[in-house]
Amino acid sequence: MQPCYNKIMKTYIVGNWKMNFTIGESSIYLHKLLKRISPIKGIQIAVAPSLIALQPLSLQLDRKKIKLCAQNCCAKDFGAYTGETAVAQLRGLVDYCIVGHSERRYVFNETDKDIRDKVSACVRNNITAILCIGETESERTFGETADVLRDQLTSGLSDIAKEDLGKIIIAYEPVWAISSVKGARVAVPDDISASIDLIRKHLKDTFGKDAENVPVLYGGSVNPSNCGAYLTIPGVNGLLIGGSSLIADQFIDIIDIAKRVK
Repeated sequence: MQPCYNKIMKTYIVGNWKMNFTIGESSIYLHKLLKRISPIKGIQIAVAPSLIALQPLSLQLDRKKIKLCAQNCCAKDFGAYTGETAVAQLRGLVDYCIVGHSERRYVFNETDKDIRDKVSACVRNNITAILCIGETESERTFGETADVLRDQLTSGLSDIAKEDLGKIIIAYEPVWAISSVKGARVAVPDDISASIDLIRKHLKDTFGKDAENVPVLYGGSVNPSNCGAYLTIPGVNGLLIGGSSLIADQFIDIIDIAKRVK
């Protein structure tokens, strides 16, 4: 019998703007989204602008419609760490923080320990961590997907107790499907479904029945033409969106499709 994964929860639509938009452009874009989006029961929309835009955007935000998400953080709460931003400094600005995105792992060489510490910092500061995991093309080719996902989950959540699971979201982003990666290809639902089952099984083996309430998102070349198929995969509770979140019409189309699907 197929587990009833989607009894949970909200559907999460999270737009990761990465290193795009100036503060002014971010403000104009958010204003456009706020004008065209209404609060939707059961769907949580969030955007992750650049760090420098978080504070000004927080002043124009309607949190009934959209929440703010940070793209990264420092695991330390304070101290002599030039150029870093503590999770404690993000309190009051954001509800979510992306941790362990593949660009942080493979471009900036963040270690499993770095990511584990950031997840813990988010939880202790009452900000929901969106923990990104996913295998590379090479790891998939050599049949290592299950080991990679298990290792990244085990490490990232090793300091998390059952009582903390309400502040955890998992985002499965296979590196080979991220549009900014050279040679990326679009993942088909069957590919994703198998990995989601692995993630769900590992969460249940680690945390028991409580893990059923952990949202799992999919990310990787998501756009209006494929998002509906991704959202119908059992165990998928939303989407982490890159390029399409930078185009208002596409992002709003994805939200509308999520509303119809869920």
